[in-house]
Parts: sequence; C-alpha cells; structure tokens
Amino acid sequence: MKRIGILSDTHGCWDNRFAEYFKDCDEIWHAGDIGDYGIVERLEDIAPVVRAVSGNIDHGMVRRKCRELEIFSVEGVKVLLTHIGGYPGKWAKGMKPLLREEGIGLMVAGHSHILKVIYDKELNLLHVNPGAAGTAGWHRVRTIIKLTIDGADMRDCEVIEFAGQV
Repeated sequence: MKRIGILSDTHGCWDNRFAEYFKDCDEIWHAGDIGDYGIVERLEDIAPVVRAVSGNIDHGMVRRKCRELEIFSVEGVKVLLTHIGGYPGKWAKGMKPLLREEGIGLMVAGHSHILKVIYDKELNLLHVNPGAAGTAGWHRVRTIIKLTIDGADMRDCEVIEFAGQV
C-alpha cells in the first residue's frame, strides 16, 4: 500500500503546507509546470520518491531533469504522468491509443488548472488532474490531492484546498 501526494502547476510557488499535507506520503508526483527546479528538491525533502514531469512553461533545469511523460508502476498499477494529456472524452492527440497500448490504470495530468477525478469506463482507468497548486493563473482555489494505491484498489482520494495567496 502506498500513499501518493499529487500536485501540478506550481509555477515556481512553494507553500509550506505542501510539506504538512504530504508528510505521510510514500511518493509525491508533480504533473508539470513546476516553474523552478527548487520545488522538486523541496518535495524530495518530504517523501522518499518524487516523480515530476515538465510542462509547457518549464525551461532550464526543469527541462533538463524532467521528461514530458513518465510511465511507471506502483503497487501493480501502471501509471502515466504527464502535463498535457486531456481527460476522458477529450484526450490530447495520440493519448487514447497510448493509454490503451500501455495498459494504463491511472493517468495523471495537469495544465488546465481544473481539478478533475474521472473514471474512464472504456479504457478502465482513473484520470486525475489535481488542479493548480500555485498562484499563477485564473483559478481562485489552489488544490492538491492525496490518493492511496493498494494493489488494483485506488481509494481514499482526498482533495486539499488552499484559498487565497501563500
């Protein structure tokens, strides 16, 4: 069983509450638009495993250290982590066949700044967009997610909201 912290779209914004809410996580996943590689380094101080992908605003160290797409397994669940991937019914170009071919059970993406947790019956996968954790953008409430993966069982999805600025 693994407890996963998920965030996206920090745009270089660190909030000390990330450490508070993710302190019990086995892994933290950042779905792009990190903004500053220091965010990844601070997340590494919290959890033993940090996985991060670059987003469309990322450059420099983030681009050098973080790929645009990662596929890996956790607790027997195949995971795809990316920044721009779309969502069920509106997948980004080429994403649906990739999800099917790879047998993905959990797809995590950011970009939209819109929190979404959707089960795709056709592809038999859970899609998670944690919304935006940073202050850049139009959103009024910043969000992060915690999720438990226990074999094929994905449960205890917890949405944490941060109103206002850091």
